[in-house]
Amino acid sequence: MVETPGSNPPPVQGAPCPVPPEQRPLREYEQLCRSWFFAWPAGGAVPLLRALLLSWLVVLPLALVVAGGSIPLRHDPPRLVVAGAAAALLLPLLLLTRQWLGWSYVHRRLVAERVEYEESGWYDGQVWEKPLPWWQQDLLVARHQVGPVLQRLGRGVALVLALLLAGTGLCQAL
Repeated sequence: MVETPGSNPPPVQGAPCPVPPEQRPLREYEQLCRSWFFAWPAGGAVPLLRALLLSWLVVLPLALVVAGGSIPLRHDPPRLVVAGAAAALLLPLLLLTRQWLGWSYVHRRLVAERVEYEESGWYDGQVWEKPLPWWQQDLLVARHQVGPVLQRLGRGVALVLALLLAGTGLCQAL
């Protein structure tokens, strides 16, 4: 059972959880799911690809202008377009990298048997061992909710890198 937003999980075996609610792994997972940016891969492959395509299209005109500053490319329009299109793939790659970092952080916290947290915000790091039912619940969320998101992001990175390599290879071949 996944916590509902705004609720605290019930204490297990009479021991309340000392971890502040906003630092609990399930709460961090919920925050990622509600985030506009991090929800792209959580919604499936289509929303992720749509957002990446939109980001590529937004930066494409700027990349074409920058590529147009090259004198050899200025006189070779096909290579100019391919070079600009390949350069514009850097933004989707950076976005995917940031999403990977956020989702992998939450995944690591979900699968961990112990939770590191800050009690007062003064860098007084504490460690709390999850009770078995909480850890099992976190493990289920990590495997069945976060795992597919990380796989989707991995496939997205592979696709963008393949397109980037194909674009640079085509630019050299032209």
